[in-house]
Amino acid sequence: MISAHCNLHLPAQRHVLTYMEDAVCQLLENREDISQYGIARFFTEYFNSVCQGTHILFREFSFVQATPHNRVSFLRAFWRCFRTVGKNGDLLTMKEYHCLLQLLCPDFPLELTQKAARIVLMDDAMDCLMSFSDFLFAFQIQFYYSEFLDSVAAIYEDLLSGKNPNTVIVPTSSSGQHRQRPALGEAGMLEGVEASLFYQCLENLCDRHKYSCPPPALVKEALSNVQRLTFYGFLMALSKHHGINQALGALPDKGDLMHDPAMDEELERLLAQVPGLVNSITASPEASCLPSRTPPRVGSPWRPLHHSRKVDGESDGSTEETDESET
Repeated sequence: MISAHCNLHLPAQRHVLTYMEDAVCQLLENREDISQYGIARFFTEYFNSVCQGTHILFREFSFVQATPHNRVSFLRAFWRCFRTVGKNGDLLTMKEYHCLLQLLCPDFPLELTQKAARIVLMDDAMDCLMSFSDFLFAFQIQFYYSEFLDSVAAIYEDLLSGKNPNTVIVPTSSSGQHRQRPALGEAGMLEGVEASLFYQCLENLCDRHKYSCPPPALVKEALSNVQRLTFYGFLMALSKHHGINQALGALPDKGDLMHDPAMDEELERLLAQVPGLVNSITASPEASCLPSRTPPRVGSPWRPLHHSRKVDGESDGSTEETDESET
């Protein structure tokens, strides 16, 4: 049933049962429509979309975060869909970035967006402006390693309170899900914890954590030049680390963030279908493949069967450093 040209990545292969269950659920919910095309074609299109990473578009958050492959696919989709924000040099607030996330996942939780923004803004107000690249790399760390970071927050609080690291209790996914992050206003938060002791706890955590963790060797490298660090300083170090970004494999390097030839070609093909639009774009040398702030709505030439459940509807954290328009 799976196309011969569809090669699932290893993380996706480990979650084939998740995709089979989801495919069957969609098949049953849309059996009248699917019966017109055939079950074999439905499964072929479904697993092709899983391979291409488009299967997470407009899906509920519980599915978007269900597997590492889904998370990587969502990160890549967010980058490809909204990189024009970075190309234009626009700065957005946390709430505006959250609106963009909800365009791809209508029930995306605000809490995750807030946590990602806090990595960039640190002690600045949450309504400050952020560049696309700063937010994107912080969001990548927060979204992909969400459960791991909840456990790290608990370890940091325990170390800050003077607990012996041998007695640090790592929370389960259920207990750590709504755990509050360390308060930025606390004096201890500003001083931080000893980096070497912190890393020892993280190394033990990675050995027994059932969720995705950054490679311990790269975490050690990120902490190698500091003696003490704060929790958000640690998150910022992860988000800016070139090796961790490569190991995750969702986003290009920061220098290539605004370049996506495949997407540019697809956009040009779609825009060419809109009468009168191509001439107006090519007449302006400054115009890119995307029209400026208010692009016309271009209908997709086709919608995969499995999308029938679509819902209608490098900086130090300061805001001065986040303006990409000056670069």
